[in-house]
Amino acid sequence: MASIHRTTMTPTKLELITGWLPKQSWYVGGAGTPDLVKAGGFRLDDPEGAVGIEFMVVVDVAAAQEPVAYLVPLGYRGAALEGVPGEALIGTSEHGVLGTRWVYDGAHDPVVLAQLSALLRGEATPQHQSLSDTLDPTVTVHGTGPGHDHGSDVRISRVLRPTEAEQGPSVRLVAGWTWPDGTAARGVFAAVAPQ
Repeated sequence: MASIHRTTMTPTKLELITGWLPKQSWYVGGAGTPDLVKAGGFRLDDPEGAVGIEFMVVVDVAAAQEPVAYLVPLGYRGAALEGVPGEALIGTSEHGVLGTRWVYDGAHDPVVLAQLSALLRGEATPQHQSLSDTLDPTVTVHGTGPGHDHGSDVRISRVLRPTEAEQGPSVRLVAGWTWPDGTAARGVFAAVAPQ
């Protein structure tokens, strides 16, 4: 199960994401710098114990717009990941216990994608985002569909919408976050793309 280190990261995860997010094609904010707050998420275990896996929800509360929730899957690594596009690297950070960590967009990290696929198949268990050795029963998988063996057929929802109503045969991952006003929301974090 996931072990959470109570330590510092410099720069912080939110600082790294703040610089990276506006460069993404799916970013819906304006031209200014986003004002991000952590709003939810969960973790998955890497069976090899080498890659930290976190699915983080951040909400952009920039004054010029309505708050927007983004899902940023993260892969934390002890060395650079080979064979991924340059934009996959969100940045590096100094971890108070583990040293330099390379923080990747999980949509490009093969270990993150493999564990997301395992979760959608019912072969992985979601872990609490900030508590060690604690399951997160609020993260659920709905629907049925054809089997899938790798992350290429999984669609990650980058901009989250508060609904569980995505219908059809698709297998979908549903989890929650909290808006800045304290309102709880749930939505589809990922789904198996139709064949």
